[in-house]
Amino acid sequence: MFGVKTVFGRATASQRQHAHRTLNRTLHTAKLHNPPQAYPRAARFKSTAPAVPKSGHIEAGPNESLLFIDNIVPLRLSFLLSLTNLPFFTDPEKILQKLLKQIHDDQRIPAADPINIVDRALPDSISLSVKQILPRLKEGGAYAKLLHHPKVTRPDIEVALQEYLEKTLPKPWFNPFRSVGSHLVRGRPWLEDLQRYPSQKLRVEFLPTGPGAEAAELPEETLYTLFRTYGKLGDIKPQPTGSKDLPKYATMYYGNIRDAIMAKNCMHGFVLPESEGGGKNGTVLKMVYEKRAKARFLRDWIMNHPRIVIPIVAAIVASVTVAVFDPWFRSQLTRANEILLFKRHDGENAGMSVVWDDRRGDIEQIRTWLMETADTFIVVQGPRGSGKKELVLDEALKGRRNTLHIDCKPIQEARGDSSTIFAAAREVGYRPVFSWMNTFSSMIDLAAQGTIGTKTGFSETLDSQLQKIWQNTTNALKELALEGRNKDDKDSELGDDEYLEAHPERRPVVVIDNFLHKSQESSLVYDKISEWAAGLTTGNVAHVIFLTNDVSFSKSLSKALPDRVFRQVSLGDCSPEVAKRFVVNHLNADADEGSKNEKKSLPSETREDLDELDGCIDILGGRLTDLEFLARRIKTGESPNKAVQQIIDQSASEILKMYILDIGTASSNGATRSWTPEQAWLLIKSLATTPSLRYNELLLSDTFKSSDGALLALEQFELITIVSQNGRPHSIKPGKPVYQAAFKQLVADRVLKARLDLA
Repeated sequence: MFGVKTVFGRATASQRQHAHRTLNRTLHTAKLHNPPQAYPRAARFKSTAPAVPKSGHIEAGPNESLLFIDNIVPLRLSFLLSLTNLPFFTDPEKILQKLLKQIHDDQRIPAADPINIVDRALPDSISLSVKQILPRLKEGGAYAKLLHHPKVTRPDIEVALQEYLEKTLPKPWFNPFRSVGSHLVRGRPWLEDLQRYPSQKLRVEFLPTGPGAEAAELPEETLYTLFRTYGKLGDIKPQPTGSKDLPKYATMYYGNIRDAIMAKNCMHGFVLPESEGGGKNGTVLKMVYEKRAKARFLRDWIMNHPRIVIPIVAAIVASVTVAVFDPWFRSQLTRANEILLFKRHDGENAGMSVVWDDRRGDIEQIRTWLMETADTFIVVQGPRGSGKKELVLDEALKGRRNTLHIDCKPIQEARGDSSTIFAAAREVGYRPVFSWMNTFSSMIDLAAQGTIGTKTGFSETLDSQLQKIWQNTTNALKELALEGRNKDDKDSELGDDEYLEAHPERRPVVVIDNFLHKSQESSLVYDKISEWAAGLTTGNVAHVIFLTNDVSFSKSLSKALPDRVFRQVSLGDCSPEVAKRFVVNHLNADADEGSKNEKKSLPSETREDLDELDGCIDILGGRLTDLEFLARRIKTGESPNKAVQQIIDQSASEILKMYILDIGTASSNGATRSWTPEQAWLLIKSLATTPSLRYNELLLSDTFKSSDGALLALEQFELITIVSQNGRPHSIKPGKPVYQAAFKQLVADRVLKARLDLA
């Protein structure tokens, strides 16, 4: 132990004066009896590796003392020492030491030189020589090995250091608010390069001085007396009672990390003698940094109060969603040509002009209905491939702004609630949509129900999610309809609803395509769309046009508007004359023109096999998709007869596979087929010989047994078409004109006919 200290470890004024008088007398006597010796102030900079033994311990020899000086290097540099895993930064400590040595040798920035900082921290009143400096970069300080006169004692040096530092307060350039501190090392320092970094929390372990000896467990009073010298202690905690961890230890908390660094470097390896409470053989103090656990009161409170936290989180999420995403969506949706998806074709398809000329009456009828104030639906019904979509979007609504096209096919075919929500949002331009949140919120609800016994209401059903999408779309459509209204209009005194009722031309048009597609699987989507469309029309927000292949559309739409008569346009096949002109125009569409003075001949004028076209049109009929397929095959060089035969063969294979052979399995869309092969074969045989059958006569046959379920299902799958007269089923025709020829080809197959007739 050093002789001069108080309760807090610092010498009093009288004690310091006594130590100075003793020191001066000692130095004066030494000068009289011994020749003067030079103790140069120039310090030598040496790295730790060559000067320290492999054990990492440093010792002070005769006439030497160890001094630890802190706050000479920025403590933040310690993070660089953790980059040892990088290939170009394998030894960061050596790199930093080399950099510090270059700063010392350069002397152009003396304030940044750690050696100069160490030199300014030593008093001139004592003849001291800095023999060696061992930097501790990760602790922001350095060990200085001092060489002094034999008559000068260590307590005298420490008193002089404290008095000098209190007067001069040397401060480094990087930390002008804290002066450099220094203390003599009382223990046996261990200069390790482990991944242990400074902390305000110190663990003091009590070790025996040798094998077989026992260490004393120091009380809090003794630890306070030893360590209060180096800074303000926040708390001292002894080892918990009943703990069997060895060696015994205590934990100390310093208010400042620099104080903890000073205590650790000065007291590590210190041997407390028996006279001061260290036990019979003394006790060795081992100092270790420990990471201080951060208080997590908020986290613990949240985890312990789920009944309060989960509803609050749900309310916050809902509020943020409404406050941020909903206004963003609406502001974006008011840009008619950006968010409202205009799914128009780039230009007219080749040959369609003749079809539009033939259907000019239907086009004008739709335009007239859109100018009326009646709040009703417009339904365009026709078989697949009859040109419903092109008729409405490319002709009836040509040049009209604010048209929203919704395709029900991707919505109905989506698998799972999340996919259905995403598909519906994409069709109307609803962004952003977090469809995966539906599944995630359902999991939260399930966890909350298991935790607190009730659901939080955070999750939403598919029904409510779709309702939210349609409702936001309605609001955006209404904003679009009222976009050009101002106070100077003659009818500015009218309310929004009265204004839209008086100006039907201002209302947007919503086109719902593929309505009732695969409706036998689920009707939820179509029920919600019908209800939403009914709200649009009755509220004078928008006109609604349905495009459907299903002849039984009135059953679904009547649920939404039971007291309305639908405005209907039924599209059929083109006449033979129009069909022929359609094919010819397709063939001539890609004809290249020659020079300005010479025009190249059209394909329809040069090909000799087009005489077969009339007979091919009679077989194919006026279905636009079949006619377009025929024109493409003729373009490739096939003759019309060969192209038609290919179409017939393909149709016969489809009929055989879809309606007869694979009847025992589910259909491609997953629905179970509700007809038998015998019923389908009876229709094929009957329609192969006659273009139409009487509905009631076929229904009363033994095969159908007065049940029309099979006939309705076959009509839904487009094998047949049921023609109505005076509101009742009248006759049955093939689903497509080309099926007539395909039926004949199937019946002409003797093997197939014998097999199915026998069945």
